[in-house]
Amino acid sequence: MPRLSFVFAVFVFLCCVAGSRPADAADEVSLPISRELLSHIKYTPEQVQALAPPGPLIASKDLCISAVYHAVGNLPIWVTDEGPSERAAIALRFLQSAAAEGLYPEDYAVPEIIRLWPLRSPEDLALLDTLLTYNLLLYAHDVSYGQLESRSTNPKIFHDTGRQDFDPLAAMRSIVAAPDLDAHLASLPPVHRHYRALKTALQKYRELAAAGGWQSVPSGRTIRPGEIDPRIPAIRIRLHITGDLETIDHSDTFYDESLKKAVITFQKRYGLDPDGAIGNQTIAAMNIPAKRLVSQIIVNMTRWRWQAHDLGNRYVLVNIAGYNLKVVEQDEVVLDMPVIVGELENQTPIFSDLIRYIDFNPYWVITRSIASKEELPRLRQNPRYLVDRNVRLYSSWDQDAVELDSTTINWHAISPEQMARYKLRQDPGPLNALGRMKFIFPNRFAIYMHDTPKRDLFSQSTRSFSHGCIRVSDPIALAAYALAGEKQDWTVEKIKATIDSGRRKVVNLSAPLTVHLTYQTTWVDKEGSIHFNRDVYGRDTELSLALLEKNNNLNN
Repeated sequence: MPRLSFVFAVFVFLCCVAGSRPADAADEVSLPISRELLSHIKYTPEQVQALAPPGPLIASKDLCISAVYHAVGNLPIWVTDEGPSERAAIALRFLQSAAAEGLYPEDYAVPEIIRLWPLRSPEDLALLDTLLTYNLLLYAHDVSYGQLESRSTNPKIFHDTGRQDFDPLAAMRSIVAAPDLDAHLASLPPVHRHYRALKTALQKYRELAAAGGWQSVPSGRTIRPGEIDPRIPAIRIRLHITGDLETIDHSDTFYDESLKKAVITFQKRYGLDPDGAIGNQTIAAMNIPAKRLVSQIIVNMTRWRWQAHDLGNRYVLVNIAGYNLKVVEQDEVVLDMPVIVGELENQTPIFSDLIRYIDFNPYWVITRSIASKEELPRLRQNPRYLVDRNVRLYSSWDQDAVELDSTTINWHAISPEQMARYKLRQDPGPLNALGRMKFIFPNRFAIYMHDTPKRDLFSQSTRSFSHGCIRVSDPIALAAYALAGEKQDWTVEKIKATIDSGRRKVVNLSAPLTVHLTYQTTWVDKEGSIHFNRDVYGRDTELSLALLEKNNNLNN
């Protein structure tokens, strides 16, 4: 659905049912408003369409901004005969500074509003009033909900994100009634530190881009510490520009320890193996233009607007693109660990929920798709494959299904469709694919977090190996945190003893723990360093193209 249609889709209905203006709307107007000015305030969709200048403000059929004016008693909201009010100046200031939020002031008719600002004819004042109303509503939507409806951007990739409850009439009522308009408009974007930190980073990288960014480092052989290479001075300059290296010597071609430390810092910020060797991947990351990094920051700010603006005082934050899990309490990171997420074909979705219970020594019920695609080919090679992994085979998914001996079945005669009829369940134990515990937050995606016996995978820099669920590297620490408020004293020792018993035990949390699954390819860590991770699912490209297409459509 186009953005303008989405923002104002409910307006046609509101034109018919919009209630009377607030009782005090007229009383608040103390400056002169002439009958002539009132006569030029546009009330109907046809009038609004007639006054809109060529370009993005030409209203769609769904647009009925007259509902807004009807709700405030058919009075101008921002102007009097003497010109724009102080509140109008506040509104214009926010539209002009939209770039700070990763938006584009030109999307909100800022040049036209500035042209009309000093004019005093009733026609110009009425047009100014309507443009301010219309564009402030657009801004309010974009800065709090995102410029695009996520599901319409790409249903396959963004089906799991986006907020759909924007009410333009309620938004304008809140704007009109706000005693402190400056504070109200400032509260519209996400309030958490992750978004605020990206906003600060956006300003920094825009300044770097405006200053020319950095020169490309020539490609070539891998440079290792202790070696001499003519590219070293260029690398020193590049790392100094972004603060990875404090001082530089333009003539020094020797790869010394101070440069190695800076290279490792850079590699960590870009999700590369922090080995200190300057190879093709590291040079390619150094050569990403500053303008492209600006776009990457804007894309990630857009994603944050699609999720909850207030993440809570205590929550688990999983960054899919960063292969990372953090537990945040009162804005402080209290746990930080690597995780494994879904592979490209089984992408981990984005959503928020509540961890409600922990399952110790869990069973793993193998899904039909995994059984057909993965278990069946392995059984054809080795009839004891299930037995060797303590996986039980049942005749069906029904409650009265009987257990079968998997070694007696001719698996070459079983089709993938037939395989899906069997139920496979792995017993608790050291071989269990879920490890010794799982963290359950019931959701429509059947996604959860769990332990894993494959500990070696956490040392890899790229960790998209799962079927969509999240494997955590330190499940005991996460369980101890989640259970800390329970009546029973769930110490680390008790958790380990529960695991060592080998018996399944489900522990419900009396205070469910909020969990947010995000996809952030750019983020700022607790030390203030910005990270640019690889776009493991290719979602940045999709969203960048969608934003570019949206802006091209608006400005054509």
